[in-house]
Amino acid sequence: MEILVVGLGSMGKRRIRLIKQLFNNVKITGVDLDKVRREDATEQFEIIAIESLQSALQKSEYTAVFVCSAPLTHSDIIENCLQHKINVFSEINLTDDNYDKLILLADKKKCKLFLSSTPMYRNEIRYITEKIQSQAKLLSYVYHVGQYLPDWHPWENYEDFFVNDKRTNGCREIFAIELGWIMNAFGNITSVSTVKSKNSTLNIDYYDSYIVTFIHATGHRGVMIVDVVSRMAVRKLEVIGEDLHLFWEGTPESLRDYDIALKQVKPINTYEQIDYDVRYCSNIIENAYVEEIKEFFLYIADESIPKYSFQKDKEILRIIDIIEG
Repeated sequence: MEILVVGLGSMGKRRIRLIKQLFNNVKITGVDLDKVRREDATEQFEIIAIESLQSALQKSEYTAVFVCSAPLTHSDIIENCLQHKINVFSEINLTDDNYDKLILLADKKKCKLFLSSTPMYRNEIRYITEKIQSQAKLLSYVYHVGQYLPDWHPWENYEDFFVNDKRTNGCREIFAIELGWIMNAFGNITSVSTVKSKNSTLNIDYYDSYIVTFIHATGHRGVMIVDVVSRMAVRKLEVIGEDLHLFWEGTPESLRDYDIALKQVKPINTYEQIDYDVRYCSNIIENAYVEEIKEFFLYIADESIPKYSFQKDKEILRIIDIIEG
């Protein structure tokens, strides 16, 4: 099996490492304009790394491509790879550039088009979703996700990667990551109310703090707080109902369920083993990335239906546009 990975930054390297863990007989070619990244990937993973996508496409036939470059480059790369009849795994795009065209092209070329939504593959999210969907009564929730922008990639300046661009800014990325599973769990969003502000001295030209109220088609309601200001990385959820009270602080160990009969909070363990990358904060675990890659290859083999799609993402991005105003 031959795999192409376009973009050899942190996410491209993560995908390469996990693909090599999952498959023994796999040949990986990486593409990146940056010479240092190419050399680093070659040294770390013993892959072929070249500068030009066009050269890579001419040299071999690939089972799949992982598009891990900056979001604004995704559309052209995906189209190019689909034209070469390659199945596509895309990291989140943050804009819906050419979505309709890409969906039609994938169908025409009989290729699989897969979009990342990593939280939906976390065991804690699965547990929370199942509990929410089992409820007949209305629920409310408060969810805060935030981390100081310079701490996202401490090995590089935040002004040098895509979160510094207003079109693909840090808050927009958080919303894009989280709203997929939130809508899957609570239902489609029918109403949005937003308060936003610039609270930091960061050199960015977008709002860094949001307080958003959602009303879902199910009647559930929630408040989501998103920021790139929190000096301590935060992912903190509370789901409240007459027959349900859940707590989660973003880590596998922090999932808790209130036992109404016993009147006590019980820890919920959803993992046998947890895989961390020490470069990231503790609420980012590798298990979900592994499960997501597995599902992509099952989808290629017609043995699975993805939890997320470009069609669903188009609606999420529409809601984010409303939030940003």
